[in-house]
Amino acid sequence: MLDREKIRNVLGRLPSVETDLGDPAVLSDAKRYKAVLRDHAFLKRLEAASAAYEKTLSDIAGSEELLADPDFKEDAERELETLRAQLDDCERRVLAALLPPDPLEGRNAVMEIRAGTGGEEAALFAGDLFRMYSRYCESVGWKISVMNSNETTLDGYKEIVFSVAGDGAYGRFRFESGGHRVQRVPETEAQGRIHTSAATVVVFPEADEEDELDIPDSDIRIDLFCAGGAGGQHVNKTESAVRMTHLPTGIVAVCQDERSQQRNREKCFATLKARILDFKRREEEAKLGADRLSLRGSGDRSERIRTYNFPQNRLTDHRIDLTLYSLDRIINGEMGPLLDALAAHDLDDRISRALSR
Repeated sequence: MLDREKIRNVLGRLPSVETDLGDPAVLSDAKRYKAVLRDHAFLKRLEAASAAYEKTLSDIAGSEELLADPDFKEDAERELETLRAQLDDCERRVLAALLPPDPLEGRNAVMEIRAGTGGEEAALFAGDLFRMYSRYCESVGWKISVMNSNETTLDGYKEIVFSVAGDGAYGRFRFESGGHRVQRVPETEAQGRIHTSAATVVVFPEADEEDELDIPDSDIRIDLFCAGGAGGQHVNKTESAVRMTHLPTGIVAVCQDERSQQRNREKCFATLKARILDFKRREEEAKLGADRLSLRGSGDRSERIRTYNFPQNRLTDHRIDLTLYSLDRIINGEMGPLLDALAAHDLDDRISRALSR
């Protein structure tokens, strides 16, 4: 049973937060205003979930009273069975709404895909993963911008780094980090044998002014070089590509997608900040003993979060024991059921940990 008094105490902050939303001092402070907006959204979600829970409890009490009336007993019993089943779901929604919001969930994402074990076939698989994410983003109206890529002659990628601009992009993709393994017959395989290859995906939130990252110029080394690519007048003619190294951590970001060196500098610095933010966040989580699904893999076959088996049209996510026989649709961008399952598993885990404290 939920602690209804605790819920009422939390919701008691709502009038004050709504007053803050109209306060000129809050409106003029962008950072504070975003924090108040997040707090307001959190409280409104809790208010809606709590109202549904209370209504279900009230309906159950009303149906229980009708059990004493022979004329309504049968109907009341059927109604109670339905309501009690709904109560579990309502309680879960309240518990989920009580969890502290993650301010990073709503941010844009920066993603990196690297070919791992498997040579050219691994690079082709990395390309398939990039197209899978691209098509999903297109289906939900998110914009992808490539920061850096190292293409192969067969339309694969040894590495590709890109940003995803869209509300909640990081929250949606954050559990994609790790080792992805593919089992299929490569186009170059004459004897029809199934090969196993791997790629690594890393996802981190885009940094913004709220993070207050202080990165002195003296901590960054900037290298300029000629952009690589398939050819053309611009390629290898001007030093438009930018590599930035954060000296204290050794974190590196590269951008050569734009023709303008200035645009590459801007995008490269944005990527560097995102990497540093993710580095600092992981350090903090390690100190707190935080255990989440977003663990980075090495790209080796033995360290995997997911397997893509093309002969069986099967996708298996090993972390949550989920198998879907719709790989053909998923690889073409229909990732909704997969991403929903990961989010639901994470929510259940967070609720369980909160209840055990």
